[in-house]
Amino acid sequence: MENAFVFTSFSVNDLKAAKDFYVGVLGFELGADMTEDALKITKDGQRVHVYPKSDHSPASFTVLNFKVEDIEKVADELLSKGIKFEQYDNPYMKTNEKGIAERGTLKMAWFKDPSGNIHGLLQG
Repeated sequence: MENAFVFTSFSVNDLKAAKDFYVGVLGFELGADMTEDALKITKDGQRVHVYPKSDHSPASFTVLNFKVEDIEKVADELLSKGIKFEQYDNPYMKTNEKGIAERGTLKMAWFKDPSGNIHGLLQG
């Protein structure tokens, strides 16, 4: 395992919609070894492998986290691109009107991809 290349992967129900979302909206770049049956994308040197699955079920947990310097600015940018942030109001988490929760110095927000997988923004 000493020299293992590490990456994450998850399924989607529509590969074209995923490509439009991850490349067009979130700004990922297509990997050089892209194939027709999988989406290989990178962001700041981090690699993600997205594959279609006919019986896809959205992940019930955060699949990708994006650590950002200014969550308000990034949230506004994503909102302008049509992203809708999840709203939570429970004893553990309460989000504001934008969908941002604060816990001490940590700020967090969550949104879904077109296949329903959850992704998060983190500041702090």
